[in-house]
Amino acid sequence: MPSRRKSIEMTEEEQRDYLANGYTLQVASNGPRGAPHLAAMWYSLDEEGLIQFTTFTKSQKIVNLQRDPHITCMLEDGKAYSELRGLVVEGTAELTIGDVEATLAVMRRSPEKYPGGANTEQSEEQARRIASKRCVVKVRPSKIYSWDHNKLGGVY
Repeated sequence: MPSRRKSIEMTEEEQRDYLANGYTLQVASNGPRGAPHLAAMWYSLDEEGLIQFTTFTKSQKIVNLQRDPHITCMLEDGKAYSELRGLVVEGTAELTIGDVEATLAVMRRSPEKYPGGANTEQSEEQARRIASKRCVVKVRPSKIYSWDHNKLGGVY
């Protein structure tokens, strides 16, 4: 029986929509002992549609990405097998460290997507203080793959 892998892939438009409406991204970097280091991150998309997020500059994921910029991000949802959907982006992390304005710009996108999150009721001074300890990670994709079991129509 031929593989139906191609039949469940998301189109580029579906991928863009899925990323734009996704919530928590699983982010993997290469850890210091050779095992993947995973972290759940809130994220936004930049003007090019690339994944971006902020995190503490001293976090393990940034230490890992400074040593090795390879990064993998996965977004998934669904509970029943027929509902499973997901998107994996493999690529290179581009770090912006020490640029408070760039970090603030990404942080300011969070309340739009994540109401009630940490950035919703901060003064400018508080936001700047937090941004000074954070950096921006942008994911430059090298490979993207996806699946949408809704496309199987209940036939496995």
